[in-house]
Amino acid sequence: MRDGIHTIPEPEPHLLDRAREGDHAAFTKLVRRYEDLVYSFAFKVCRDKEKAEETLQDTFVNVFRKLRQFDGKSKFSTWLYSIVANNCLMKRRRRKLDQAAVRIDEPEGIHEHGDRDDPGEKIQAVPSWQHTPLEKLMNKELREVLDNAIQKLPMDYRVVFVLRDIEGQSAGETAKILKLSVPAVKSRLRRARVFLRNELNEYMAA
Repeated sequence: MRDGIHTIPEPEPHLLDRAREGDHAAFTKLVRRYEDLVYSFAFKVCRDKEKAEETLQDTFVNVFRKLRQFDGKSKFSTWLYSIVANNCLMKRRRRKLDQAAVRIDEPEGIHEHGDRDDPGEKIQAVPSWQHTPLEKLMNKELREVLDNAIQKLPMDYRVVFVLRDIEGQSAGETAKILKLSVPAVKSRLRRARVFLRNELNEYMAA
């Protein structure tokens, strides 16, 4: 706002068009508009400030180089999430840190919405993570327990959990971001939720 007059943000399609044409001022505006989203997501996935800052820089280098490849068929934020996720996954694989992560197998008899199995018997339901009143219980110690549990998740599962249950992306958007099928997203999310709930249950029962 200047002199009491509200400035209207430039529409994203116009900004993208100008940035594609080599307008550095337009690209700088894109960076400023999305740098908080990129850093926040990178930190939630990497769980490390230094790695998140490195991912932030790498992501916008990738955006600068590949902006002409963005066709607008998906949301720009979806494309950004995809780049961040890929950068995080690649860093993890290069550093071979996944060796410290636990193995997550498909929980037996667990379905997302309490559907019925083939014999017609009720299957155990895992309610949505958002419906758990964690915020009411989330003292500093519990936050550390949850953070440590999230770090134990293999990166392929962690990124799905962050996108779905922390960033609030739909299964469809998460599938687009990670180039997975929707069933694969649901399966990974289900396993991640069960593992994290078990980790928290051990803490709560202690």
